[in-house]
Amino acid sequence: MEISPALELGKRLIRSILDFDSLDSINQLINAESAPLWYQDPEEGGISALHAAAFAENFELVKLLITKGAMWNAIDSLNNTAADIALSMNNAKIYEHVRNAGIRSEMLLTLLSTKSSLNDTESTMILKSEDDTAAGSSDEYLSSKLTFKTDEYGQDICVVNAGEDEVGVMMGWEKEIMEETVRRLTEDHDNLQEGLKVLNIGFGLGIIDSLFQALDTPPSLHVIIEAHPDVLAHMRIQGWYDKSNVRIVEGKWQDVMSSEDVAGVGGFDVVYTDTFSEDYMALKEFFDLVPDLLSGPESRFSFFNGLGATNLTFYDVYTRLSDLHLSDVGLEVGWSDVDNPLNDERRKERWGKTREYFTAPVYRLPIARMALM
Repeated sequence: MEISPALELGKRLIRSILDFDSLDSINQLINAESAPLWYQDPEEGGISALHAAAFAENFELVKLLITKGAMWNAIDSLNNTAADIALSMNNAKIYEHVRNAGIRSEMLLTLLSTKSSLNDTESTMILKSEDDTAAGSSDEYLSSKLTFKTDEYGQDICVVNAGEDEVGVMMGWEKEIMEETVRRLTEDHDNLQEGLKVLNIGFGLGIIDSLFQALDTPPSLHVIIEAHPDVLAHMRIQGWYDKSNVRIVEGKWQDVMSSEDVAGVGGFDVVYTDTFSEDYMALKEFFDLVPDLLSGPESRFSFFNGLGATNLTFYDVYTRLSDLHLSDVGLEVGWSDVDNPLNDERRKERWGKTREYFTAPVYRLPIARMALM
């Protein structure tokens, strides 16, 4: 089929949906005339047929389009998926159907990637476009220069250049989320008074590690895994190498988990991970290791749940995917909502000139423990 007729058919399909034509006539366009489901009409704000069906609140048509292969994660010119449109119209039935299609799709891609031994390639996850800058490639990030500074609003930030953008590796506004994370990881822990054994992957600005150190009883052992040479140099300047009971393990977590500094501990009371430029496949790979890192049923695990957080549907898919995969390795997750600290009049100040990487209205905080048998 030539491209021009295909585009015309795509336009006709979207218009037919928006005009509330019958399901039979729409089916005719798809089956008999091969109207493309991938087409997004620039004259209609970049919407696809699935967007149009969600706008029309036609659940049967949404089901049909997804069955026929419509892309659940296509975004229009306003960065909305079809599920986002359904959510804005308070149509939970359509939202959940599209969202669940996304979860099924990503679980299948994860399975195929695992079975194909693609761990040394870029992720096959389709929630984000290919990104070979420091923001999307771990190797590029580790070879890039980081800058630690206080921005014009008095906020401590660590940034890296990713293409033409300046991206925050970690920013001061995250402290409010980290405070709640540490509270939930440590409160009423059996070993809190004698000093917890803590493992953290990814130092960044050292926000969460400083909070662990500020506990009434500091950790009896505090292991920090960090790979970026600029962060390690910053840690040395700040005196982290000289702190009592703190052990710095230099390298990527994938390379040091079997070392005596980590595996030789015999399990941790608290495990946390917050890496930069790693995708969901890397996070899932870490999930698989968590049960062996925990010392017992009282031990707790959490991670910075920020993947997909610039789009509500993507964020929901990643959150639920994480829940399912943690369950697969024998962990039960409790989720709680923390108000996004950026949801106030200082939002623009806190982001400054950096690329925004978290715009969801709430942060979904995970605390995982070993499932009781």
